[in-house]
Amino acid sequence: MAEPAPSHVIGPVEPPLLELTIGAALEVARERWGEREALVDCGQGRRFSWAQLAGEADKVAAGLIALGLQPGDRVAIWSLNRWEWTVTQFAAARAGLVFVTINPAYRLSEVEYALNRVGCTALIISPAFRTSDYPGMIAELGPGSARLPRLRHVVTMGERSWDDLIGAARPDDVAAIARRAALVKPDDATNIQFTSGTTGSPKGVTLSHRNILNNGYFTGRYIRLTEQDRVCIPVPLYHCFGMVMGNLAALTSGAAMVYPGEGFDPLATLRAVADERCTALYGVPTMFIAELEHEAFAGFDLSSLRTGIMAGSPCPVEVMRKVNDRMHMREVTICYGMTETAPVSFQSSTDDSLERRCATVGRIHPHVEVKVVDAEGRTVPRGQSGELCTRGYSVMLGYWDDAEQTAAAIDAGGWMHTGDLATIDAEGYGNIVGRIKDMVIRGGENLYPREIEEYLYRHPAIRDVQVFGVADERYGEELCAWVILHEGAAMTDEDLRTFCRGQIAHQKIPRHVRFVSAFPLTVTGKVKKYEMRAAMEAELGVRAAATA
Repeated sequence: MAEPAPSHVIGPVEPPLLELTIGAALEVARERWGEREALVDCGQGRRFSWAQLAGEADKVAAGLIALGLQPGDRVAIWSLNRWEWTVTQFAAARAGLVFVTINPAYRLSEVEYALNRVGCTALIISPAFRTSDYPGMIAELGPGSARLPRLRHVVTMGERSWDDLIGAARPDDVAAIARRAALVKPDDATNIQFTSGTTGSPKGVTLSHRNILNNGYFTGRYIRLTEQDRVCIPVPLYHCFGMVMGNLAALTSGAAMVYPGEGFDPLATLRAVADERCTALYGVPTMFIAELEHEAFAGFDLSSLRTGIMAGSPCPVEVMRKVNDRMHMREVTICYGMTETAPVSFQSSTDDSLERRCATVGRIHPHVEVKVVDAEGRTVPRGQSGELCTRGYSVMLGYWDDAEQTAAAIDAGGWMHTGDLATIDAEGYGNIVGRIKDMVIRGGENLYPREIEEYLYRHPAIRDVQVFGVADERYGEELCAWVILHEGAAMTDEDLRTFCRGQIAHQKIPRHVRFVSAFPLTVTGKVKKYEMRAAMEAELGVRAAATA
């Protein structure tokens, strides 16, 4: 009997990689699809052709140059989904700046850390939205103060400072755009996104034009995007799902980007799909569930849909079937990846069987190489689980100014160690079967218990704390904290949440809190979180759903 093949797959080499910068790709779009619709912001009531969008990006690029920003300087954006977000993304690329995307759910300590960690000199923010007063929080931190010493410029969308940014450009600044753009190389850094690890503070994943432009291009090809398509993007732009798989897939295919609103709202998303006759829809499983279960769902004509992407967390099989049948998305695909790989490594195809699209994460992307290894680093046979490692154009440049963490993630052979447990079958289809990393995926967002634990340790009543995930019907997983208090100290679960509010993002605040006298430990003294999870799920009466 023949030995099974090794779990090592290499993607096709055709079509070739795009050897372009994002700024150059915008020029191509302006020339190729100039009068076609490029962006519809339903929430703001704005529409742009590719020519108009490129023109707006050049105005903002000239304004950033007029502020004195030099090539390689970091300009951050802290906002939900608005047309100005995308204009700034393209403007930064044209001006040779590094675009730093900040989670709009961040609060004071988190945004302060992010801005200082990568030395941002300029920040673009949106007006206050719901409970997030971005201008107020930045004013409290004080640009140029001891808390934000490098930050010199703050621009607020929709207010005078935005108009001033555009109006600040001199003729020399406008002329400088083309010169700046010509000097930018595909391998230059263009984007920093923050992602945490299982220990310590968030790290700045540094991505090049080559990384993310190509990843958007191939992701779009997998769902057969063309200039005839209209992509509904309710997923957050600060994340690779929105800015790469959404914006850059559209940029390289000519498809229109449709934003239903600033934050996700199932009714607004359904309305945008119907009104704008979208052909593709993106989302994490919880978004699709909210749309399908909305009381007004049956009243919307979604027949224009054919495809889309479901990613961010494992997809329950029944949800996939409903999306295929009730939302007409018979060509919907599943993606798998991570921020450090720009992000997509595996994706199903539109012509894969429903079974394949429900039960796997598809096959390897072009120009990407993947292997599954055991604890000793040896490639395992097909069908056997091990750690997934990725190599190729998509692997990040590194963690910003952190050689030690970069070396821990990317080995000498150029392999990015994902921390995910995976299998690859005989036909090359991948599946994610678990995680080595201590990570919780809540509604498609990666949450890192160690980061939350370190914040909770600041509370004087808390002696020890362990944060972990438990199954949740709506979000896939929810956070739970087991807390040991100092002797004589008193605290309620609401006290703990109050301590977190306004200081860490709302999704990082544990939903379930239990006060205990001890944690279950191994013989070597390690905490057995899997036992804690099992105990909590039994107490709550929940269990993980069957997923792809």
